[in-house]
Amino acid sequence: GRVTWKDARGATRFASVVTRDISDTGVFIEWSESTSIPLYRLVTFQLERDARNIDGLPSALRMGKVLSAVYRAGAFQKSTGTPEGYGLRLLVEPSVSSLASAEPVEATA
Repeated sequence: GRVTWKDARGATRFASVVTRDISDTGVFIEWSESTSIPLYRLVTFQLERDARNIDGLPSALRMGKVLSAVYRAGAFQKSTGTPEGYGLRLLVEPSVSSLASAEPVEATA
């Protein structure tokens, strides 16, 4: 995959990453860069074009770029001082099927 973000100076940065633990709402990316991304930074994440057709992949990741937020950093590498990976929260609308299965809530006055 590929992650793109703006650093503290406003410069656009990007990195190629390996993904694991993909779900409808998030993904964990392995990080081998010498730089780090601050927690809660907004990033765009996308899978390589040939990986977008894998069975079971969330529909948001099939479309291309997905706005995401860095919400967790993995253990830090001793050699570089950067995290071994990041947890990204995919900022997508909840799926219609999950909304339909939710129990109705009554408002009380």
